[in-house]
Amino acid sequence: MQAQKTLQLPPVEFDLNLTRTLVPLKDMSESHLLALLDKSLLETVCAGQTLFSAGNYDEQHVYLLHGDVNLIAQDATQILVKGRSSLFPIAHQQPRQVTAVAETDCSLLRINSEQLDKLLTWSQVADYLQLNIARERDFDEDIDWMMTVLRSNLFFKVPPLNVEHIFSRLTPQVVYAGDVIIRQGEIGDQCYFIKEGEADVTRHQDNKREHLATIGIGRCFGEDALVNEAARNATVMMRTDGVLMRLEKQDFYRLLKEPVVATLAFNELPASLADGVIAVDVRSDEEYSEGHLPQAVNIPLNILAIKARLLNKENRYVFYCDTGRRSRAAAYLLAQQGYNILALDNCAQLFAPARQAQFLMDTQNYLLRDGVVVPGH
Repeated sequence: MQAQKTLQLPPVEFDLNLTRTLVPLKDMSESHLLALLDKSLLETVCAGQTLFSAGNYDEQHVYLLHGDVNLIAQDATQILVKGRSSLFPIAHQQPRQVTAVAETDCSLLRINSEQLDKLLTWSQVADYLQLNIARERDFDEDIDWMMTVLRSNLFFKVPPLNVEHIFSRLTPQVVYAGDVIIRQGEIGDQCYFIKEGEADVTRHQDNKREHLATIGIGRCFGEDALVNEAARNATVMMRTDGVLMRLEKQDFYRLLKEPVVATLAFNELPASLADGVIAVDVRSDEEYSEGHLPQAVNIPLNILAIKARLLNKENRYVFYCDTGRRSRAAAYLLAQQGYNILALDNCAQLFAPARQAQFLMDTQNYLLRDGVVVPGH
């Protein structure tokens, strides 16, 4: 058998028009999608090669971009999947329920499932906050900059439930061209956002100073030393006059701690639904249409700010998704507004192969009307 060929590509090499159609990647902002693709693998597989085997836990979303793949069950039955015939990852259950073998030469996109889930949630929380910020007239002058911050590199490290708190923690600092903001080798006690101006990042090594990057508005720097509790690994000097927003070390650490969200234990779900608790699926409409809890309504996280008005503060809701990350974020954001919402604990159990047939067989579309669940069209 031939050795498997792999090709690691930078994000600019991916066909973004194609990638933006995939579920749930289609519901991510471009900045978060590019960050995800930067750590993903575009792979070429020859006919006859195995993509994954039944029983494996590979923790990957595997998308078939081109070519044909045979899905072989343990009873030897086969299903042929053609490239672009589905926008979903191939046979995504973990552990894998089938073995996937390339029928023709294929191109695949492999994405770490945990990284996808984190960036998807961050992206959609930023969408929620963007709509809320746009409604606050006090922020009119700062909306563009605030949205740049929400899509910045810092939020690849901070739990998404904390992003709305960051602006109250930032303090401004006027700086001038030539000012050294952080120095290589020093112990870090704060990180910074650039609100105005540009800065140069350099590193001194082997008696040489190397220019690493020029960074501008919205960029966060200095956070790596705080995350890793290590000395600064580079020097940052202002190229122009500007304004920085400073985040102190202790405030940064507070942002790393995910807040507590009220949850409903998985084993209490059937009784709660029978008692009239309304299930809300916060996944995309495509994911929802594949199967959901009985009579669950669909309010995707990325349009939560628009659809929240459909909820009634006198009713009780349980939010869920495939991993629990998106539903915890949605439940937390709306609980702050006074809604009676629980996040389902251990959501992944719903999507385990043995559970899906029990809980997720409903494919009917449902809507909320005057606080009551009604069939949609």
